[in-house]
Amino acid sequence: MGAGSNEISAVMRTVSAHVAATLQTEIPRDVAAKGKHHLLDTLAAMISGSRLRPGAMATAYVREQGGTPEACVIGSDIMTSAVNAALANGMLAHADETDDSHEPSFSHPGCAIVPAALAMAERHGRSGADLLRAVVLGYDIGARFTLALDPRDFYARGFSSHAFAGLFGASAAAFALAGLDADAVRQGFSFTAQQASGLATWVRDEEHVEKAFDFAGMPARNAVASATMMTAGFTGVADVFSGDRNVFATLAPDPDIAVMSRELGRNYEIMRANIKKWSVGSPIQAALDAIEYLMAQEDLTAGQVETILVRLPDSEAHIVDGRTMPDVNLQHLVAVLLVRGGLDFKSAHDYALMEDASVRAMRERIHLVADAELGAAVPRRQAIVEVATRDGGRLRRRTHAVRGTADNPMDTTEIEAKAFDLAKDVFDEQKAHAFVESIGEIETVADVRELRPLLQP
Repeated sequence: MGAGSNEISAVMRTVSAHVAATLQTEIPRDVAAKGKHHLLDTLAAMISGSRLRPGAMATAYVREQGGTPEACVIGSDIMTSAVNAALANGMLAHADETDDSHEPSFSHPGCAIVPAALAMAERHGRSGADLLRAVVLGYDIGARFTLALDPRDFYARGFSSHAFAGLFGASAAAFALAGLDADAVRQGFSFTAQQASGLATWVRDEEHVEKAFDFAGMPARNAVASATMMTAGFTGVADVFSGDRNVFATLAPDPDIAVMSRELGRNYEIMRANIKKWSVGSPIQAALDAIEYLMAQEDLTAGQVETILVRLPDSEAHIVDGRTMPDVNLQHLVAVLLVRGGLDFKSAHDYALMEDASVRAMRERIHLVADAELGAAVPRRQAIVEVATRDGGRLRRRTHAVRGTADNPMDTTEIEAKAFDLAKDVFDEQKAHAFVESIGEIETVADVRELRPLLQP
């Protein structure tokens, strides 16, 4: 195929046709239910994120930008352009360690896909059912994009797989909600590819501000920009997935481009996505599951603890070892759970608790070990907790499948309880309940703009 060729590959034809037909295509009942779980969880993350530093900064930034009032910024009174709303709401969604993930593609899909989809659904007055279909589509396309690149290798070479998966997933959702035909979808993906970016240097961000932009704000904004350019009549390359200098050949030495269309519309990637039970760093989840189990099943209390040894995968232990941010400090969060008898969003983010005498005393008894065996274990991110009690006893618990992961999913009641907890400290309890109930019945919403009173003060 020559450098100037406009031939369209079979993969691109399949993907673009699938995206263009999304709003007219029914999805299986179990997929729709899972989609609602992730939509609710991500919107709740936005609400709570609106009061955290990255979210507050994004909101202030967008307020200064102004813009045509097409979409809302959650947790504020701002109405702005769809592009600006996607940027701000994306940063709200990943303002913290609250949002979902997709382990196989090494990505956090919801924090980019849902803000982009919501902005475009508002812009075009789409229904709740349309929004749900577009979100499910976004998980499919976003996950497949980095899977085609070999996400672990891609990340090891310095790229942020999270940003790339989010961008292509958010673009697919935005294209569907914009009502683009297959030809416009194909050209839209070329504009998306030109904006594809993201470096793994985000690991050096100690305040989660740039990370919120890298994982979510940037890909959501760029996706909506691609979609709105297409609706404005922009034209571009017909197939950026194949041919000379295509996006996959540029980003990976041996891409498997067929992944993009393989079983598309039959196997849904959202079914492999995870929702966090705890609004804290992912490597900590398994340890908290183990401690909670020992508290419930062995009647373990803070007063009984002599020492605690926590074993985490050797590739991840350092990420949560003694950090200055409470929600990514393993020793601190285990101490809070034991001392307070529970751990909610507010206590997990309370800097004052890091100076609490009883929490500090417990934290000094908790030791973290990087374990090579756990580093190679499947499922990933397991933990072993070993407790020595003051009466000479020994307790041990290994978490194999973290609660909330695809291997051990939470049920609707648990997910709704988490969402309520995230929303109630921003809005009152009545409004938080109404928000949770409305997303549970999203298919009955005729125009997503009807949700604005539940998403803004």
